[in-house]
Amino acid sequence: MHDYFNQGLETYIHEALFILFQFCLLIQLYFLVTNQSRLTRYKPSETLPEATVPISVIISARNEANNLRENLPAILEQNYPDFEVVVINDCSYDSSDEVLEELSKIYPRLKVVTITEHDRFKTGKKFALTLGIKAAKNEHLLFTDADCMPASYNWITYMAANFNGSIQIVLGYSPYKKTRNFLNPFIRFETIKTAINYLSAAVNGDAYMGIGRNLAYTKTLFFNAKGFAAHMHILSGDDDLFVNQNATPDNTAIEINAGAFTYSDAKTTLVSLFRQKKRHFGVGKLYKKRHRRMLSIDAVSGFLFYILLTLGIVFNFEPLLALGLFMFRLIFQLVIYSKLFKRLDSKDLLWYLPFFDAVYYIYLNTFGLIGTFIKTTQWK
Repeated sequence: MHDYFNQGLETYIHEALFILFQFCLLIQLYFLVTNQSRLTRYKPSETLPEATVPISVIISARNEANNLRENLPAILEQNYPDFEVVVINDCSYDSSDEVLEELSKIYPRLKVVTITEHDRFKTGKKFALTLGIKAAKNEHLLFTDADCMPASYNWITYMAANFNGSIQIVLGYSPYKKTRNFLNPFIRFETIKTAINYLSAAVNGDAYMGIGRNLAYTKTLFFNAKGFAAHMHILSGDDDLFVNQNATPDNTAIEINAGAFTYSDAKTTLVSLFRQKKRHFGVGKLYKKRHRRMLSIDAVSGFLFYILLTLGIVFNFEPLLALGLFMFRLIFQLVIYSKLFKRLDSKDLLWYLPFFDAVYYIYLNTFGLIGTFIKTTQWK
């Protein structure tokens, strides 16, 4: 009797877990079909658009002498009629000031704002960006980082062309350069998955974040929103929190033409990657409730999907059906991602999809928990 009861309980648990597995599959398919697939239908401009609005490019840099020397000329030499580049030298103690002084003699478009370290008042990136925005002479602002290289000399043109009608925010894309470092493929995979999510949300009229390496908005929007005041106490979030709090279905556009990308170097060690992601995930708890709920459902359902798939195979409970459902989802992913990965310069990563997708959801949940409990104390 006891053995019969245990056998019945075990069967019930297996069936319940398998039903949960199927439920997680349906949630994942929902995100693929209703959210991400819409981005595949979005067609960026194939010809160089016309844009004439004056642009202020803003870069906050702390100890970025080498990056400024390498990347800033490509920004200062953009093929655009009316723009300036405002670089905030934020308490640097390397040779950034010398590099900027040399470049200022060559490029009259360069404007430098210098912040010096104060014994009692410690500045952060948001403070630096606020000073840069105040120093900018133009209404339309385009942001990137010192370690970013525009994909073309028409980067400003592509981004600026979106400022028409009611558009006040333009979300760009910033992939990482491909290298042989062992972390590089996954970092690039995580970057494109994140981009597909936030770009799809914007196309669907519910933008929830942007990336400061390639982001534009208006000065009027910034000051009407009182800048970063709502989250100045959080060191990160100058990009995603600002977009989360100020984007609407009518004021946000995306730009994913390959000429509008900005490239940067990915982290090369686990320690540096951990520090970066700890900062990024720490701001998610300040997103709007519906965005937190959406991202949590995606993260948890994806994580459980792979956990329950593994349990079904290991304990030999409907393993063939479980694998069949996994392949069904994988085919859906390949249909949708093949076009997006190619468009976003990551088609080589499709080969990693079955493995990296599982790692991605483990990573999301791990850093989500870390970001909830750990407070960051530096922006760089």
